[in-house]
Amino acid sequence: MKRLLAAVAVVLCMATLVACSGKGQPEKKSEGVMTYAEYVAAPLDSEVTIEAYVQAHQSWWDNKITIYAADQEGAYFIYDMPCSEEDSAKLKPGTKIKVKGFKSEWSGEVEITDGTFEIEDGDYIAPAIDVTSLLGKPELEEAMNRFVEFKDLEIVASKDGNGNDADWLYNWDGSGEEGNDVYFNVSKDGQQYTFLVRAYLTGSDTEVYKTAKELKVGDKIDCAGFLYWYEGPNPHITNITIKK
Repeated sequence: MKRLLAAVAVVLCMATLVACSGKGQPEKKSEGVMTYAEYVAAPLDSEVTIEAYVQAHQSWWDNKITIYAADQEGAYFIYDMPCSEEDSAKLKPGTKIKVKGFKSEWSGEVEITDGTFEIEDGDYIAPAIDVTSLLGKPELEEAMNRFVEFKDLEIVASKDGNGNDADWLYNWDGSGEEGNDVYFNVSKDGQQYTFLVRAYLTGSDTEVYKTAKELKVGDKIDCAGFLYWYEGPNPHITNITIKK
């Protein structure tokens, strides 16, 4: 019970941050649609219905799509939702969707699975929230799936599958090649974290993918992306600035 109350309190805090950004107040939901606080409070494996706005999506594949979505209160990761290729082209950033599915968890990541969707009227892009000060703190988890930014991080060595140091890696163990995810380690206040550029989200022809391959141990960076969770924070980075 204490954990639930704490989670709801942080949701309200995050909503305040968004409101203070000048990007708008939480909107009223349609009948039968959960608020973000209700979604947070819902037990795992229960059926949920949400309204949110597409912020980005991974590549359409095999009649499925994975969506990063948000409303003015929080954010959602909608995994492998059935979707035609024609409909995938309609899911541009800002597009409002109503999703019915099941609240699930995988390695710490809370997501919506087995979902169905319909497109509704509306448009919204969530502002980035600076969560640098929350790194290493339990409160960071409450920003899961939001579009966030981190400031003044330092690149530290990654270890490949053979224990060798590297500036960055294709895949988590260095087993990949051009076109695969790019992993890199960062340090802040003496703690290390693993970030990645998700190839299905930002392909090898994007600026962020190319920048990730320029990273060197010792570089100072600012970056932004979606706060995915895998056994801890594992953000899917969409922008990197190497600081001079």
